[in-house]
Amino acid sequence: MHARLAAEEAPPARTAGVPTGAAREGLGAGPTPTAGMQLAAWEWLGPGNIGGHTRGIAIHPEEPRRMWAAGAGGGVWHTEDGGAQWAPVDDFLGNLACSCLAMDPGDPSTIYVGTGEGFSNSDALRGNGVFRTTDGVNWAPITATQTTDFRAVTRMAVSSTGEVVLAATTTGLFRCSDEERKIWTQVLDVPLGTVLFDPTDDDLAVAGALEAGAAFVSSDGGRTWQTATPGGNPWSGRVELAYAAADPGIVYASVQMTSGRVYRSTDGGRTYRLRKTLDSSGQMANYLGDQGWYGNAVWAGDPTDGNLVVLGGVDLWRSTDGGDHITEISTWWAPGSVHADHHTIVSHPGYDGANNRTVFFGNDGGVFTAQDLAQTGTEQEPPFVDGWTELDNNYGVTQFYSGAGNRLSGKIVGGAQDNGTLCFDPAQGTEGWQQIFGGDGGWCASDPGDPQVFYGEYVFLNIHRNTDGGASDDTEGDRYISGQFWNAAIREWDWKPLPFRIPDAMTNQALFIAPFALDPNEPDRMLAGGLSLWRTDNAKEANTPTSGPSWRAVKPSAGSKISALAVAAGHSDLIWVGHVNGMLFRTVNGTATTPAWSRVGVTGPGPLRPRRYLTCVTLDPAEPDTAYVAFGGYEPDNLWVTHDGGATWTQLAQTLPDVPVRAVAVHPRNTSFLYCGTEVGLFASDDGGTNWSAANEGPTNCSVDQLFWMDETLVSVTHGRGMFRIDLSTV
Repeated sequence: MHARLAAEEAPPARTAGVPTGAAREGLGAGPTPTAGMQLAAWEWLGPGNIGGHTRGIAIHPEEPRRMWAAGAGGGVWHTEDGGAQWAPVDDFLGNLACSCLAMDPGDPSTIYVGTGEGFSNSDALRGNGVFRTTDGVNWAPITATQTTDFRAVTRMAVSSTGEVVLAATTTGLFRCSDEERKIWTQVLDVPLGTVLFDPTDDDLAVAGALEAGAAFVSSDGGRTWQTATPGGNPWSGRVELAYAAADPGIVYASVQMTSGRVYRSTDGGRTYRLRKTLDSSGQMANYLGDQGWYGNAVWAGDPTDGNLVVLGGVDLWRSTDGGDHITEISTWWAPGSVHADHHTIVSHPGYDGANNRTVFFGNDGGVFTAQDLAQTGTEQEPPFVDGWTELDNNYGVTQFYSGAGNRLSGKIVGGAQDNGTLCFDPAQGTEGWQQIFGGDGGWCASDPGDPQVFYGEYVFLNIHRNTDGGASDDTEGDRYISGQFWNAAIREWDWKPLPFRIPDAMTNQALFIAPFALDPNEPDRMLAGGLSLWRTDNAKEANTPTSGPSWRAVKPSAGSKISALAVAAGHSDLIWVGHVNGMLFRTVNGTATTPAWSRVGVTGPGPLRPRRYLTCVTLDPAEPDTAYVAFGGYEPDNLWVTHDGGATWTQLAQTLPDVPVRAVAVHPRNTSFLYCGTEVGLFASDDGGTNWSAANEGPTNCSVDQLFWMDETLVSVTHGRGMFRIDLSTV
């Protein structure tokens, strides 16, 4: 499941990497590390056994065990052994929001990577143009593409000679034919999701719209384009395309429509006709579900059979008659099958339809392969698990939203995009992460006094509880404490009566990834933010179908969803709450039945000015009236501090880059040491935020979404490179 971006509650714009495309040299390299930061001191925690959002795969044609993969937030990765082990090509590449890969057919040592996600997902990362390697090892930005037109490059295509490169972006299609890649000409002004050269003729190419429900065709090498003629009803939504390897005159279109429709062209993409697209029961197949705008892929790469088609949506489907009848071949929820939400399908270079039928798949779980496509998912009924192999071996591109750790056990939990709530056991190492709840993971919490109790979240504030120390997917015991339960009598998910539910969770009146937090002074007390702020004082109450933790609203709706909250250590009555529209509230009697709230940062000297997505509130552990408040957006004033409970404010971002700030941490012993997680890495200050390190202090050039402490070890929760930690006990 994945949330589509809603304009009225858009999260702060995301990017990954440094806006200038700077290389690794010099990052964090000063005579004295700032507040103890040293790049070499960061330790990667993984996951090494769980992948993440992958939109590009490229394979060397003569050495097929050499492969590259593009993580949507984790950069480009390389394997020399067919996926048995992966490594990042450069964790300090100028931008790690890598959305597509294209290899030069005439020179496979030349590979292009486009950056930026243009598919409207709420956690989309902004890119910064196209990067290229000419030796398969060293990558550099193509300077001419570091413009606003290339902030989201959705797909790239290279002609067979390597002369012409086409880049599909959210602002249109761009063509380049000079060897140094200095001149890019816009040849279409429609936002595009795909572009392809005919595999046998560089004069012919096709392109598919990102949202406009249209396909385009060129017969002059991409210089000019004509709109293709759709068959039947007008198309709508995203259009994905694939040439048939057996006959490039055949082009397949997977059109978003309502839930996916297959069309086929027999004249090279000029005109299309609707295929039946029927499932095994003879009904119209719902193969894209409601997410064709996000996960949509089509493949027709068998050189012996132009009717063999594979479609990717939430699951994978196969047709042997050109799209008239399609059959499911994967089951996203089943262990041993392939992960959900498919973005790219690539043939093994030696695929011949007979002796080699190996195909690779990039999805929200990483990289998977079918060693024999004809024998994959051949069971008579679901789950379809036959023939699938996961290749997420140290492919560390997991996109976490949140994390929490227990200092007694050393275990860490994290909520990951489309990879559930995961638990790290230090005794198991980077390969030992365990899923303790499926779907999308969100915010997390750990009971500080009980290492057996962790909390996580499914989407829209649906909070769940684990009571075995993160040892298993506790699906039969404690689950949702927000009120949802499986009603065996009606065989449906249902909601408990009041007060044993969070109404905002039941009605989805919360952010897709919504904040909640345990009171650090009272682990039975939890606060959860939807439109209102909800509190339970018995978070560990036993669950039954009619009872469980009881909830009450302790802050009424302010007309904007809650995006951040904090409870002061040692002062349970002191609570701060931030909202999507930038509003900030504070109470000093937060444990009362009906707390009194004051809006802060509105009047008085030095007011808090930003009126945009409030991402984070962090309270000083020693001075409860000192609060750090962070905001999203590419603005120059994204970090503020108050030392008097919100009466006056000081702007701290003067020496930070003008990018979204997502996390702030205060050293628990030396509170003048601050650590700021941004969309371009982490920055440190040893003077309370007056001055910040001149460059990213690590752990990589990825987005740092949350920071938390385990004693004096700082854990960095990233959206694309898993988690890292650094010991700061000696600073």
